[in-house]
Amino acid sequence: MGNIVTTLKRFLSNKNTVTILGVLLGLVVLFIGYNYRVSTAVETINIPYAKRALSAAEEITYDAVGTMEVLRSTVNNNKMLISDMNKVVSSAQSYCVTENSIIPEGSFFYVDQVKNCNLVNKNVLRNMPDGYAPVSIPVDLQSTYGNSMFPGDYIDLYAKMQTEDGLLIYGEFVSKLPIMDVRDSNSHSIRYDLNNAGAPALLMFAVPKDLYLLLSKAVILADNIVELVPVPGNASYSSEPGETKVQSEFLRQEILKHTASIPDEVVPSY
Repeated sequence: MGNIVTTLKRFLSNKNTVTILGVLLGLVVLFIGYNYRVSTAVETINIPYAKRALSAAEEITYDAVGTMEVLRSTVNNNKMLISDMNKVVSSAQSYCVTENSIIPEGSFFYVDQVKNCNLVNKNVLRNMPDGYAPVSIPVDLQSTYGNSMFPGDYIDLYAKMQTEDGLLIYGEFVSKLPIMDVRDSNSHSIRYDLNNAGAPALLMFAVPKDLYLLLSKAVILADNIVELVPVPGNASYSSEPGETKVQSEFLRQEILKHTASIPDEVVPSY
């Protein structure tokens, strides 16, 4: 036994032997690491995707979700991607698309697009800031530039009128109007009812109350006095929100000229 130990010590004390063993160990480590990286790179996983387009605030159901095989590295490299089916649709709780998201057909699900349905607010009026009121303006497919205006966009509102002499009046009336919702003729929200909504028929805005009365008068007068024309801006116009305000005092007065003011009065209490 002693001879074996002595021989082994001599063998290991040889520099050439140590070098060879080190090289062999390094090759083994490289081989294992290479195989691990290759197997990880080609390993696949099934992740959920939308089988049809899903509207904002819509509840996600089993029939709307499929699974697709992708490389695991795709999931590992994108922490926002949802890979667990139970975090999209589950019998334990209901999941919905978030209020400001639309998930296209064939798209994967991301963590900022899905949340518990109990936390989703489908009533756009509840999202209005304090001191604001809703105003709706009739539109159609043409005046929305082929349904190119969406909730969250900022647009300008132009007014078209005629003088007593029949001359055209046309100018910017109100700027930076935030679109709160777009509805079709059946009051389906194009945001919240993507699969059932038809052509746009109403643009809904939330405006300060001092502007609400003026815009409401303009909408009522739209049948025969004034035509309101929504004009969209580009992407940067919507990404840089500003103050919603009247741009033309002349147009304001032209609209007010066709309306009467309610005198101040004291309402008795009973």
